Amino acid sequence: MTKKIIALTSVFFVFTSSAYGYIDPGTGSYLVQVLIAAFVGASLGVKVYWKKIRTLLKKWSEKNKENKNQGHE
Repeated sequence: MTKKIIALTSVFFVFTSSAYGYIDPGTGSYLVQVLIAAFVGASLGVKVYWKKIRTLLKKWSEKNKENKNQGHE
C-alpha cells in the first residue's frame, strides 16, 4: 500500500508545471497572525494547566533522583 502511495506521489512531483503565481502581501500578514495566535494559544494552555504541569514535572524529577540514588548505592 505504501509503495503505491509513494509511486503516486512521485508521479505528481515529476509531472508538474509552473504555476506562475505570487504570494500577495496579505499572505504575509496572515502568516504573522497565525504565528501570534499559535503563541497566544500555547501560552494560554500552559497558564490554564500550569499547576498540573508543575506537579507532573516535580514527580518526574523526584523519580529521576530516586533512580539515580539507587544506582549509586
